[in-house]
Amino acid sequence: MEILPKRPSAKGPAEWFTGDVYFDVITRGEEPSRIRVNVVRFTPCARTGWHRHAVGQTLHVTEGVGRIQARGGDVLEIRPGDTIYTPPGEWHWHGAAPDHFMTHIAMWEVPAPDSGVPETEWGDLVTDAEYNKL
Repeated sequence: MEILPKRPSAKGPAEWFTGDVYFDVITRGEEPSRIRVNVVRFTPCARTGWHRHAVGQTLHVTEGVGRIQARGGDVLEIRPGDTIYTPPGEWHWHGAAPDHFMTHIAMWEVPAPDSGVPETEWGDLVTDAEYNKL
């Protein structure tokens, strides 16, 4: 058993996020585990860019009100207690509603080390027009 000290919160990079987003790494599993878990906090209107995960992603909203969209789908509102699963390779984005903060737990796995596949692929930032389609 090992107790890991809390790491400092990190600000999400502008290449991946619109607005102010902060995350706390809960775990970065070491082989044979490949799990990643972060707590992510979005300020109002803040959001990820379009991205996809090689092995999928699960989000669990813990507070606030947010928005999420899969490429080609509707913008959906998300609230505390909602759990969202995005399958492997699905382009999507998620973030806070315009008038609320939003916090979620993000869980995903990385591909096998010898696969040559990146765990997350980042695309364009989400435009205001895309974000406001709710």
